[in-house]
Amino acid sequence: MSLALYRTYRPGRLSEVVGQEHVTQPLARALANDRVHHAYLLSGPRGCGKTSTARILARSLNCEQGPTPEPCGTCISCVELAPNGPGSLDVIELDAASHGGVDDTRDLRERAMFAPVSSRYKVYIIDEAHMVTTAGFNALLKLVEEPPEHVRFIFATTEADKVLPTIRSRTHHYTFRLVPTKTLQAHLENVCAAEGITADPDALALVARMGAGSVRDALSVLGQLVAGSIDGITYPDAVAQLGVTDVALVDAAMAALADSDGAALLGTVDAVISAGHDPRRFATDLLQRLRDLIVISAMSWEQAQPLLDAPEAEIEQMREQATRFNLPQLSAAADLVSSALSDLRGATAPRLQLELLAARLLLPSLSAAPTPPAPKAPPRPIETPAPPKLSSVAPSTAPAPAKTEPAKTEPATVASGAVTLADVVIMWPAILEALKAERRIAWMAFSDAQPLSVDDAVLAVGVADIGKLNNIRSARHDELMQRAVQTTMHASVSVDVVPIGTGGGGGSKADPTSPGVPAVEADTPSLTDDDAEDASLVGESLAIAELGATVIGEIEQG
Repeated sequence: MSLALYRTYRPGRLSEVVGQEHVTQPLARALANDRVHHAYLLSGPRGCGKTSTARILARSLNCEQGPTPEPCGTCISCVELAPNGPGSLDVIELDAASHGGVDDTRDLRERAMFAPVSSRYKVYIIDEAHMVTTAGFNALLKLVEEPPEHVRFIFATTEADKVLPTIRSRTHHYTFRLVPTKTLQAHLENVCAAEGITADPDALALVARMGAGSVRDALSVLGQLVAGSIDGITYPDAVAQLGVTDVALVDAAMAALADSDGAALLGTVDAVISAGHDPRRFATDLLQRLRDLIVISAMSWEQAQPLLDAPEAEIEQMREQATRFNLPQLSAAADLVSSALSDLRGATAPRLQLELLAARLLLPSLSAAPTPPAPKAPPRPIETPAPPKLSSVAPSTAPAPAKTEPAKTEPATVASGAVTLADVVIMWPAILEALKAERRIAWMAFSDAQPLSVDDAVLAVGVADIGKLNNIRSARHDELMQRAVQTTMHASVSVDVVPIGTGGGGGSKADPTSPGVPAVEADTPSLTDDDAEDASLVGESLAIAELGATVIGEIEQG
């Protein structure tokens, strides 16, 4: 009885592992430099070479000329650890699915203390390592962390995240990947040549796609075709044996969809069922075709070609089909087919599910070309305000202009479309609320302030209390007021804080009947407000309230 192909062609050296150069090359360098770690974790999809690489690593470690990336193949250890050799007493393989309990790991821990029988290292290969229980891992932790000099561990798993983090952190972790379809097809061609089997390249492309990136799965499928072939492997034989949908049915479905021909599409569904094809397999193949058409539509032909795994004749057919669809149509159709795959799983009436899918694919909203959106009107240009000028009401914080006319207290007139004083007066309560939300102390300082004028994008705000005016200037509350105006009115203005009223005393108030001063009801803080007293905080008390300072007193000398 002949061995299965995946066993016959199991790699015996790191250089023979297919499609995992990102793992095998660093391991080869570590072996060549004799810098092998005491524990490794190999993770990745099934059938990609994890266990084979673990055996090769053990063989390379125990070779008489080792550690070496190229085992001699003639010493006792190399012969025993050959791909189909009898095995070695010093290389112990454990399947954690059935030996992952705490008792098994305790037994392993006790046996690991004994020296190897005839090899340099005693190597433990623990397959399906994610199946080891938490108690089992904890029993093994100390040994993995500090093993005897003669012990090496290699864990292999498809689910590295389930390996106890304390174990994972003590290993060198290498992640295996799915093998690209083109690489897998080339490997299948080499196997067929070694077996003396003629194979249609289109059939091998189909086998590589069926392998879904797994070398072992692809070789199993190839072995099935070899066993059932007479004069080599042909594409029609491969389609018949593997139950894959005939590509002609997929082409017919895409043509009916492009023509919005319901009778043709439902006829294709009938042909699929009548030929005995698996409905879910047909939906899977249809989804694969839609994916390929999306790739062709979304990029240039030169960029798309490397991403297509179908035979050449099928690729040419897809290139022609892609011209009959646009990208939104293909994407919507792919979403519908993907959803239908879930409905087909275990469906009691798969034909009905396929027919309902066909009906949804023929909906007018899917077949009609999308209407381009109406062009938007160009945005209105934003007027840049003129540079700030001195307010026309009184001495202020703005730089002095070079003009000799005396200042006037008349409200400024502004250009059409800009903010006016009347706008500010109407919005003043809202501006104060925005300032209050920004900073309560600033709101208190401006609580009895009055908007006086707007001149060339400069808003003059009058403050009667000289103490508050000084506080506003020193604490830069005018910048917060400017931000509040911009937030409330969406107007880009500068704020110029000026004194109003007569005299410079701390409690002087403006005369509400004076010209140019609008009467605005201020939101005066109540005595019951939590922060009412903060407006008068200065010096030491302000530092304590605002910065959390602590008074430590004076240091007495002597």
